[in-house]
Amino acid sequence: MDDLLTSPLHDRHLALGATLGAFGGWSMPLSYPDGTVAEHTSVREGVGVFDVSHLGKLTIAGPGAADLVNRTFTADLGKIAPGQAQYTLCCTEDGGVVDDVIVYLVGPDEVLAVPNAANAAAVAEILRADAPAGVTVTDRHRDLAVLAAQGPRVGDVLPEVPELDYMAFADVDGMRVCRTGYTGERGYELLVPADGAAAVWDRLVAAGARPAGLGARDTLRTEMGYPLHGQDLSVDISPVQAGSGWAVGWAKESFRGKDALAAEKAAGPVRRLRGLRATGRGVPRAGMDVLAGGVRVGGTTSGTFSPTLKCGIALALIDSASGVGLDDTVSVDVRGRALECVVVKPPFVASHVR
Repeated sequence: MDDLLTSPLHDRHLALGATLGAFGGWSMPLSYPDGTVAEHTSVREGVGVFDVSHLGKLTIAGPGAADLVNRTFTADLGKIAPGQAQYTLCCTEDGGVVDDVIVYLVGPDEVLAVPNAANAAAVAEILRADAPAGVTVTDRHRDLAVLAAQGPRVGDVLPEVPELDYMAFADVDGMRVCRTGYTGERGYELLVPADGAAAVWDRLVAAGARPAGLGARDTLRTEMGYPLHGQDLSVDISPVQAGSGWAVGWAKESFRGKDALAAEKAAGPVRRLRGLRATGRGVPRAGMDVLAGGVRVGGTTSGTFSPTLKCGIALALIDSASGVGLDDTVSVDVRGRALECVVVKPPFVASHVR
């Protein structure tokens, strides 16, 4: 892993005994010695802190910067005001998803975009290709660290943060703080200058936030049915198929992929992302066949053991023509053994992000 990029908090993770893994070209903590389940439970019941500094950071600035972002990404940026953030998608012209992105609207001439680590360069290239004169797209990947403090007790570790509406942000003590919650719990994402990240991390941990790795982040987001790009969304899995049409500004005049997505929406997708909750013992994983009556009707895109529900859960793309719907029973082929599951609509557990 010598060729992987490291977070400004890398030394902190080593000192804590973290298990590290490659993620989007970065060496990041997957878990700490007490394990993923303990970290997951801390976020659901108390407060945890994640280092997600591998996420991309792009500043789009100059006259018409917000207009560039709005005609490139799917969501309608005109529906939010400066000081608010928005979940959106960067699509191909044929409707595939290059990446899902959080954008921070600073003003008409400045937007901060936070794509996934592996796709940051591709998103930047797409923006630059259509940028008008005077608008620049600057890679700030190494300038900023990103910490996510999540859980019902998050206010205890961030008492200085003002009350913010969901997906609103403010600049506080040199860091940009956004009220968000990829875990499904009330939380904040903190964009911090890289050279100040260690001090913020230390302060959060000292105040009671439990360090949590990307393993827990994955189990938490799967319980919420939140998609992970590269698995539940991809250039081969459209927003219509993935149930992410709510992040598409269908009434906008134009955006990348609009014609293809509008046509797919009108015709109806050939497959849809559903939740599967195991009724038997076993854990579904990504890439497993889903069967009904012995016939393959789809495949899992994400799967894990749910620490909250104490059972296996999965997201799966189910063929529309199969007729399989909510509350139906299917089976997942787990290494040659049939695991019975019920088809459900995510989230698997209640959301507390708001």
